[in-house]
Amino acid sequence: MGERAERIIRRALSEGRKNLTGLEAKEVCRDYKIPVPKYRLAKSEREAVEFAKKIGFPVVLEVVSADILHKTDIGGIYVNLKSPSEVRAHYRMILENVRKRRPDAKVEGIMVREMAPSGIEVIVGGIRDPQFGQTVMFGLGGIFVEVFKDVTFRVAPVAREEAEEMLREIRGYQILKGYRGMPKADEGALIAIIQRTSDLLMDFPNISQMDLNPIMAYERGAMVVDAKIVL
Repeated sequence: MGERAERIIRRALSEGRKNLTGLEAKEVCRDYKIPVPKYRLAKSEREAVEFAKKIGFPVVLEVVSADILHKTDIGGIYVNLKSPSEVRAHYRMILENVRKRRPDAKVEGIMVREMAPSGIEVIVGGIRDPQFGQTVMFGLGGIFVEVFKDVTFRVAPVAREEAEEMLREIRGYQILKGYRGMPKADEGALIAIIQRTSDLLMDFPNISQMDLNPIMAYERGAMVVDAKIVL
């Protein structure tokens, strides 16, 4: 069991919270060696610029607040910022948007994170099923999960052979193999994410829902762009 993940989840529960912040969810993922973009929590405009320079442009700015679940709806996230001046301007814009639209929200700071390069979008999820317990989902992301519901499930714990089967079972498996000259996805990296998600769900039965979406799959490696965890 990851010690950092345990501390984060215990603290959230002690505060009466069901939802982890985006920062906490990334910390939990990182504790289980699930790959996430580089990130830092900025408490000031100056820190945001400093961290952006260290991480490398372009970056994403995202409000960190346990009170704000849908950051896009209130202007709490901006992507593809390419310069210190853009970071400064959008840092102020996020705080102003939050003040106008969610004045009751307690803001911990602004997360500065690496802008993940485009890849094949996939999703890995977890849900506590009333009958089967912790269950892991895999599918293609984007319109494939929204429109075609092209996903498959396994009851945790998920062995490597089962994770391999999950990749092959989806109708869009050919896209992972490199359809019509497109780069193929690193299947080993995706299998590892599925298994580590399974480990996390088994270690914490009080996780009722987990959503790693999108995950950018590359020819070498993969990266979880956004993570949501509900207790």
